Amino acid sequence: MSNARPRKTRFKEIWNLPNVLTYGRILAVPVVAGLLMYGGNTARWVALIIYVVAAITDFLDGYLARKWQQQSSLGVMLDPIADKVLVAVVLLVLSADGILFGGHIWAAIIILAREVLVSGLREYLGGLQVSVPVTQIAKWKTTVQLLAIGFLIAGPAGDRIIPYTTETGITFLWIAAALTLYTGYDYFRAGIRHVVEEE
Repeated sequence: MSNARPRKTRFKEIWNLPNVLTYGRILAVPVVAGLLMYGGNTARWVALIIYVVAAITDFLDGYLARKWQQQSSLGVMLDPIADKVLVAVVLLVLSADGILFGGHIWAAIIILAREVLVSGLREYLGGLQVSVPVTQIAKWKTTVQLLAIGFLIAGPAGDRIIPYTTETGITFLWIAAALTLYTGYDYFRAGIRHVVEEE
């Protein structure tokens, strides 16, 4: 009996609703990517619906975890991973699909490079037991970025209904890239200070 209780508690922590929402967001990544690579307007609309649901779970999982006091180490680890994988994979597919072309690909490169660099910085600072809080501008960046990707997923299918859907997505993506540069500099300025102090 004494051995069963810890396993039960562990199971409940792993499969609580906030974590399940995060798992769902991770599983949505290959589905959205596959639909975009399959092509066609119908596939794009289905991909957009799945993406919107996944984006909503990004808000819900953290909110529910705090409200129901169901925070877990697994959730804390997986939540940012799910966000970054979703953004990275979709941007890569959109670039391969030609929705992002020419110089606009640099907006995606800036966003992806910042995610990798900040993740590395957070991991290093975590070893020093230093946390880097998410700023309000970083939250705005995430919101604009999610909107940009949504418009770009709709792409040509959206253009048939609402003119300049693709162009709107590209504009939002450049705004997100600009905010990405600012927040990335902000994080590194704060992080480097701790690195220098540690040395």
